[in-house]
Amino acid sequence: MDTVPASPAENPRGTLVWDAPVRVFHWLLAASFAVAWLTSDGERWELVHVTAGYTMAGLVAFRILWGLVGTRHARFTQFVRGPRAALEYLGSLFGREPRHHTGHNPAGGLAIVALLGLTALTALSGWAYYEQIAGHWMKEVHETLAGTMLALVVLHVAAVVASSLLHRENLVAAMVHGRKPAPGAEGIRSPWRSVALVLLAGVLGFWWLQWQAAPAAEQAALLSGHHHHHDHDDDHDED
Repeated sequence: MDTVPASPAENPRGTLVWDAPVRVFHWLLAASFAVAWLTSDGERWELVHVTAGYTMAGLVAFRILWGLVGTRHARFTQFVRGPRAALEYLGSLFGREPRHHTGHNPAGGLAIVALLGLTALTALSGWAYYEQIAGHWMKEVHETLAGTMLALVVLHVAAVVASSLLHRENLVAAMVHGRKPAPGAEGIRSPWRSVALVLLAGVLGFWWLQWQAAPAAEQAALLSGHHHHHDHDDDHDED
């Protein structure tokens, strides 16, 4: 366990705020979304696209659980405050002294809830279309949700950059090493690396199982670059 010092001055590196599971979740979700978006067109990368989507669904399930039982700043009760608190925080940004939060600020908290919800709905709609549970209209729903999620991700990145400048702290770096300039009493005592390793192992194991379970023809098509047709894909009907 990492013991949090009594004050920031005792630890020049800063105070441990983000545990390892939150950081691993964050970067895995970002990477999975990027992969899913880049592989959304065409049949060649369909296996990768589906795998990335299912990975995102699993990550959301983990984050919801960790938001209930995780460390101090990972819990929903710590950062989900409602629209009024979010508006008050955003209003303070235009004043001389913007309100500073050790963990997620109220506006960021709402964005996280929205991202988790959108991710779940996007993955669910993609699964329903892929498994032929719904018709082509579900693909339209899936693409609309994905586009909305992309817009929210862009807004999130812009907000991170703005907050880093306003508060004079590198929020991107903090999500890498987990430390921020904050009083030691506001930190967490352990990074919980064991949970992060289990999460990472679970994701990597799922990717391996997806590849092993994929039809040989689909693997060959992915490796060779040849297109492979799936019965459920009715895109050709619209050409």
